[in-house]
Formats: sequence, C-alpha cells, structure tokens
Amino acid sequence: MLARRDFLKTSVAAVAAVAGAAVRDAHAQTVPWSAGTEAPKLKAPANACDCHMHIYNARFPIAPGATLKPADALVSDYRLLQKRLGTTRNVIVTPSTYGTNNGATLDGMAQLAPNVRGVAVVDTSVTDDELKRLNGLGMRGTRFNLVQAGATTVDMLEPLSKRVHELGWHIQINAKPELIVEIEPLLLRLPSPLVFDHLAHVPRDVGVESPAYKTVRKLIDQGRTWVKLSGAYQDTKVGAPTYADATPIAQAYVKVAPERMVWGSDWPHPTEKDKPDDTVLFDLLATWVPDEATRNRILVQNPETLYGFGKSA
Repeated sequence: MLARRDFLKTSVAAVAAVAGAAVRDAHAQTVPWSAGTEAPKLKAPANACDCHMHIYNARFPIAPGATLKPADALVSDYRLLQKRLGTTRNVIVTPSTYGTNNGATLDGMAQLAPNVRGVAVVDTSVTDDELKRLNGLGMRGTRFNLVQAGATTVDMLEPLSKRVHELGWHIQINAKPELIVEIEPLLLRLPSPLVFDHLAHVPRDVGVESPAYKTVRKLIDQGRTWVKLSGAYQDTKVGAPTYADATPIAQAYVKVAPERMVWGSDWPHPTEKDKPDDTVLFDLLATWVPDEATRNRILVQNPETLYGFGKSA
C-alpha cells in the first residue's frame, strides 16, 4: 500500500514538473540578436513602447564610410522581441550605417504600421518637401549620431533644429559626454526639443557628479529635454546582469523629470559583439523606476506625447 502511494506521489510530481516545463517553454522565445529566451518578470502595460531600435536590411545601400555594418535585423525578427517583451509600439531610428538614406527605416515602419513612429537622419541639404513627406510617413525627429562616423555634424544642429521645430519634431543626440559639455551653449539655445540617447552616455564612474550629467540636467530644467533610459551596457564597467553603475544615473533622471523619460531596447544592439539579454534590460526598469504608475507613464504616456501615438501619422 505504501509503495503504491509513493508511486502515485512520484507520478503526480513528475506530471507537474513536465507541465511546468511546458508552460516555461511556451513563454520562452528565442530572438535574433538577443541573448536569453525567458520573458521578463515585469509585465508590460498595454501600449508599452520601445522607443529606440533599428532595422537593418541588405536591400538598402550602406553609406560610404559607415563603421557599423551589422547583418540583417528585420521586422520579422523584431516581432519576436515584441512577443517576448510584451511591447506593442516602437520607434525605429535610422542608424549611422545608412547615412541619410531612411529607406530601411521607412520600409520597417510600413510593415509595423500603425503602431510605429520613426526618427530620420537628414542633413542641411534636405528639402522642405522631403521633410514634409517624412513627417507624413510618421517620422517625428532627426538624429545626430556624433559618436559613429555619420552624415551629420555639430554645425548642422542649429539650422536643422530651426527647420524641424516647425514640424513639431525633436533633435535626437547620440554624443560622447565630453562633446555634450563642449557644446552646452549651443544646446541651450536650440529651439526644438532634445532627446538624448542612452542616458546621455554619462560616465559611470562619476555619475551625477560628472560635467555631462550637469549639462543634461540644465537642459532638462529648461523643460524641453528628454532622455532615453536605454543602452545600459554601452558605458558599463559593472556589466550584466545588474548594470548597477547605470542605476544611480537612471534614477536621478527619473526623479527630476519622470514626464520626459522614455525606454528603449536598442535592439539589435549594433555596437555589441556579445548581444545582451533584452529581458534583463527591460527588467532593469523595476530598479530604475520602482513606482509602477511612473513606470507605466514612461512606457506608455510619455511616448504618446513625444511621438504622437494615438494620432494619425
């Protein structure tokens, strides 16, 4: 009798273990250009937005002099990441790889419509008609990648800021911290809103005491500057899974301007040879933004304000 009872207990436990494994496997998701397979511990709210990712597609020519030349990272790949994280909106940013050719971004936007917006790359030769065309297709800003070799320069910031401001666009900046400090007077006088990529690359060892953070804080206090809570791995000295040296910087930004913070995955992580786990990056928000209402604001309402989700493209 005892042997039979033990057998039944063992059988029930085995069935439960198999069922549990099946549930875990159902939620596991392999995603190209992303480590790990598990879903996040955080549950993404409805209409959560990934505000910084890229599409790479060999159908579109690489710009001469481009330094980053990743393999294809297509919409079909990215949809797997959305399924894994639970996000449903996204912002495609034209990477430095393509110079001022926004074709790969526009192609991706067309496939992901209507829950997508874009950030273009243009230079001062762009016509007003082209800017209006891009605006009609869902572009909401223009990016200055001043880290990678690209099509834009500091000298173009002011003239382009004046032109795109009329469309309601912002200027998105990816720059090294020392450059941000150097051009502070220029940034302070730009008419359009500013959006800084990847925590503005504030040095992790100095953090909120760094000149770069202080410059960005001045800009934030003006009321028109946003920061992307993204790229935790780009400047870390601690590394995964905690990226703990980014936490004080992210928390400081959230404290001073929760209404102008947005989150981005930076998928497919073009700067990284060893791809990070996007679930780990998403779950950092639990530490960076412990308050659920504020976190949901960063994932939903703030992107609606900055990129115009919920309105016609």
